[in-house]
Amino acid sequence: MKLLLLYGYLLIIVILSIYGFHRYYIIFLFKKYKKKVAVPKQYFKKLPRVTIQLPVFNEKYVVERLIDVVCNIRYPKNLLEIQVLDDSTDDTKDKAKAKCVEKKKQGIDIQFIHRVNRQGFKAGALENGLKTAKGEFIAIFDADFVPNEDFLEKTVHYFTDEKIGMIQTRWDHLNRSYSLLTECQSILLDGHFMLEHTARNRSGRFFNFNGTAGVWRKNAISDAGGWQHDTLTEDLDLSYRAQLKGWQFLYLPHVTVPAELPVEMTAFKAQQFRWAKGSIQTFIKLFGKIIKSNIAFKQKIETFFHIGANFAYVLMLILSILLPINLMARLSLETTGLKFFDLPIFFLATFSVMLFYLYTEYVVINETLTMKGKSKLKSALYMPVVLAMGIGLSINNCKAVFEALIRKNTPFNRTPKYNVVDDDRKLAIQSTVSGVTSNVYRLKEMNWVVVVEYALGIYFTFTVLYLLVNKLYSSIPFTMLFQFGFLYTALLSSGNIFMRRKSVRT
Repeated sequence: MKLLLLYGYLLIIVILSIYGFHRYYIIFLFKKYKKKVAVPKQYFKKLPRVTIQLPVFNEKYVVERLIDVVCNIRYPKNLLEIQVLDDSTDDTKDKAKAKCVEKKKQGIDIQFIHRVNRQGFKAGALENGLKTAKGEFIAIFDADFVPNEDFLEKTVHYFTDEKIGMIQTRWDHLNRSYSLLTECQSILLDGHFMLEHTARNRSGRFFNFNGTAGVWRKNAISDAGGWQHDTLTEDLDLSYRAQLKGWQFLYLPHVTVPAELPVEMTAFKAQQFRWAKGSIQTFIKLFGKIIKSNIAFKQKIETFFHIGANFAYVLMLILSILLPINLMARLSLETTGLKFFDLPIFFLATFSVMLFYLYTEYVVINETLTMKGKSKLKSALYMPVVLAMGIGLSINNCKAVFEALIRKNTPFNRTPKYNVVDDDRKLAIQSTVSGVTSNVYRLKEMNWVVVVEYALGIYFTFTVLYLLVNKLYSSIPFTMLFQFGFLYTALLSSGNIFMRRKSVRT
């Protein structure tokens, strides 16, 4: 039985090593195509009409800021339409409507479109707005994004190439330095936007629209079948359907749009759950069509690693259960020969992730204006926490994967926004006290996921003690990543809940 568990553990490690090798491959592709920078085919002699869609649901803390900054985007007024697609059930709708009336008096073509139901959630709102949209091109911004005035000037001319169906820009972060949690989130997102998107797009592989901070050709949306709401990631779903139709996508990493990162673990986990479940739903829906399509083999392989990436969380959960058992079994069986597997597996399954994000921050710090001059050492110090947090999310995201596999329907749960930024640290702290702890949108449900996270954190605490007693010091750092990861996510999650209960009582 011990040998069976041992070999099962090794099998999981080998599979995770394949995912780890893919990280190295993304770095290779990024470096290979790094200088393949896109330029507009030409410039529009006559600018096209553009519609900006702002899907909103209960965003009372940020909706006015959103409308203000979008109305400041430089573009001829007679060619720009703004749609506020509001599904709100609270006073957000009153604030948004009043702001639209204010902007309309200033000569801005802005429409307030309120739905009394959330059929299709965000996808339904976008689909509804598209029925009356006058623009040839559709830009989309979520409520927590703050686009710069030159956003359209930097993007629209790429559409002079009639093959381009969508342009995605890079997410930046309004509150990167707010906390350890937001610092780690920014590193995770930088890896996706700086390395993965760039490598995939410039090497001719598929990548996706991220739901916001991008521009669509309206014809590409309709040609691909329009917005559909049978997955939680309508953006990923439409992206693959459009690319399978032959539309080309373009990623512009030099064009950035800052946004607010979740400041609470519960909100971050809800966001990750939605993304993980939606990606697996999209995998189930489209992967068969992708395999049968006539796209290149390299594109099919990359598609598996892209939309199927969250299957790795299931393996991570199994690994978490088997790791302590494996350590004890190897000690009792004296399987010294297996130690030869440890080093290559470490470099494939673990070090690959660390190197991926270290290289990400090196690129972001050295080659982008938004992070110029930031400390490389500080970024490196976050790496153990980034790794641990990825482990800690495995329960939450594994639940998402299984719900997708059994086709369990769940609503589109938005990520709460609190209007927290880094511009003034003192102001940010005050906002946390007065805005976050009493925020009406805070997620507060205590569920079995947190209980399991605590259980696994305690499980690995005893494992660390076991390793100390048996003087297996070399295994302690790796094991502590699991211990810290599960306890960190559990403590922050339950801490958010206790803060909410306290604020309600007071």
